[in-house]
Order: sequence, then structure tokens, then C-alpha cells
Amino acid sequence: MKKYAAEKENSGEVFIDMNAIRLQVLISGIGGQGVLFLTRVLTQSALNQGLEVISSETHGMAMRGGTVISHVKVGAFRSPLIRSGSADVLMALDSVHAGDFMRLVREGGNVILNGKGARPRAPATDKREMSIDATGIASEMGAPQASNIVLLGFALARKALFCNLETAESAIKQITQQQRLDTNLKALRAGFSRGQAHTDCRGCRVLKE
Repeated sequence: MKKYAAEKENSGEVFIDMNAIRLQVLISGIGGQGVLFLTRVLTQSALNQGLEVISSETHGMAMRGGTVISHVKVGAFRSPLIRSGSADVLMALDSVHAGDFMRLVREGGNVILNGKGARPRAPATDKREMSIDATGIASEMGAPQASNIVLLGFALARKALFCNLETAESAIKQITQQQRLDTNLKALRAGFSRGQAHTDCRGCRVLKE
């Protein structure tokens, strides 16, 4: 797990040293799914913890319906882009196109997919995959546009990221317009609740602070 964690033998758990975090997160989706907002939440969460962070977005982000991918690097990095086989986490808001980015995820990395029982078109056996119907949950709340925040809550509950629920909530409060704040906070907690109860994953790794 690089410099920021040491794996407990035979347990599958990884304990993070918060003072030496180096985590590379990819967020993928299509235009209009909130990839860029999710990037802002993670970036603000890192800043609130006093962590170094850089981010970059590529691929048709100005076109609604076009593919979007965001790179978030937490720790002492210099280049904003994540190299092939280096990402620790892929959060895929559009599971159909997730396979296009699997090559960027390192062996043993976490792949978190939006979709009930979703699997990427080109699943890789050396990645740890888990899924949640984030769009369905958000739609049940009457806010389908909040699927990105549901997915974030799920990832936090699975301890796949560098921050916890409270840190993410604070970041959301800082950057969300007032009329959408309550919806986003509810979406985050809904995803977190589902993540705590989640059991369907392929070789999942759980990160523990």
C-alpha cells in the first residue's frame, strides 16, 4: 500500500497513517453526473485536513453526456495526472464505461461502481470491485442528480478514501448552494448507511483509520 499504510497480515485490513497519506483517486462518469462536484468535495476534504492535494479533469467535461474523468491526488505529488496502473481507487458513476479506465487502477485497487450488481464491461480480476445502486437510491429520494454524493457516502463507509463522514459533510456544507445542501447531506448519509450494510464485493479491501 505504498507509503501510507501497512497491511495487517491475513486480515485484509489496511491501517492508514494519516500523517503520510498518498492516495490517488479517479472519478469517472458522463457529463451531468456530478464528477466535477465530487472532485471538489474530495479536494475540500483534503484541504480541511491540512493535506496536500491536486486535481485535474479531462475528456469532454464541457459536453453533457460526454465522458468525464477526474484525477485527485492526495499527498506529496507533483504531477496532476494519474499514470496507468497507479490509481488506488476508481469511483465510477457510469459503470458502462468504467472498463475504459480499469488500466489506470493498480493491482489490488478498489473499484466502486454505480449500479445494482454492476460490473464494468472489461472486469479485471486483480481489482477489488464493489457496487451500489446510487442512482436508484438518489431517485428514491427524489434527487437523481445526487447519485454522486450517494456513491461518495458508500465509499466512505467502505473506508476506501482518506477522509471520514464528518470531514466530507463539512466540505459539502462549504461548497454546496443552500437550496441543495439538505439533499446532498441526506444523499451522503444514505450512501454511507448502505455501505455499512454492504456485503457484496469481490475481494474488497477495507481501510481503517
